[in-house]
Amino acid sequence: MSKSKSHERRTRVLVVEDEESFIEALTIGLDREGFDATIARDGQEALAMFEEGRFDVILLDLMLPKLSGLDVCRSVRAASDVPIIIVSAKGEEVDMVLMLEVGADDYVTKPYRLRELVARIRAVLRRRESPAAYEESDVLAFGSLRMELDARRCFVNDVEVKLRKKEFALLRLLLENPGRVLTRDVLIDRVWGSDYVGDTKTLDVHIKRLRSLIEEDPKKPELISTVRGVGYRFEVTKPSA
Repeated sequence: MSKSKSHERRTRVLVVEDEESFIEALTIGLDREGFDATIARDGQEALAMFEEGRFDVILLDLMLPKLSGLDVCRSVRAASDVPIIIVSAKGEEVDMVLMLEVGADDYVTKPYRLRELVARIRAVLRRRESPAAYEESDVLAFGSLRMELDARRCFVNDVEVKLRKKEFALLRLLLENPGRVLTRDVLIDRVWGSDYVGDTKTLDVHIKRLRSLIEEDPKKPELISTVRGVGYRFEVTKPSA
C-alpha cells in the first residue's frame, strides 16, 4: 500500500522567480508539501522550460529579467490552459487587473505564507481537474454554507437565508470559483449583464448584504474577501489570526 503511494506522480510546479531568498525557501516548502519544483530565473528561461516539459501549475513573478511576467503569462496562455498563479511584490491595480485579463488564474502578494500559497495551488488544480464538477451538481457547499441550485435556496449551518435573485447569482458565481479572484467587471458582466450601465457600487452593496447573511462576523469577512482595486474572492482557507 505504502509502496504504491510512494510511486504516485508528484505535482510539477514551474517556479518563475529571480530572487534567491524566495527560491530556496519556496523550493524546500513545496517539496515538503508534495510538489516537485523546477526553477526558471528569467522570462525567456521560463518559456523554454515550459515548452520542454509538462507542468501542472506555474508560479509566476511579474518583475523578471529578459522577459516580463506579463509577456510570459500571455505566451503560456496562448498555448496552454495550465493554471498560472502570479506571485509578486507589485501591488498596483493595473498589474493585478491586467494579469487576470491575460489569463492568470490567481495571484498572491509577497510576502506570503506558504500555507496560503499551497492552498491557492490546490484550489486552481481542483478547478482544472474537474471544471464541470459544480455545474453537474445541484448543490454547492463549502463549510457551513450550502446552496441548492435548482430549488434556489441557501443555508448557513442548516438555517435557510433568504437571498434575492442577484444575490443568489453573485454568491453562486463566487462559490463556483473558490480561491479565484473575480474582477468587478467580470462579476457585473456575469450577474447584471454586459449591457449594464448603472453605478458599480451596486456590486458593493450586494456583497455587503451577502456578508451580513453568510459571514460569522460581517465586519471581518472570512468567506468573501475584498481584493483591493480588483474585485472579490471566495476564500478556500481561513485567514490567520
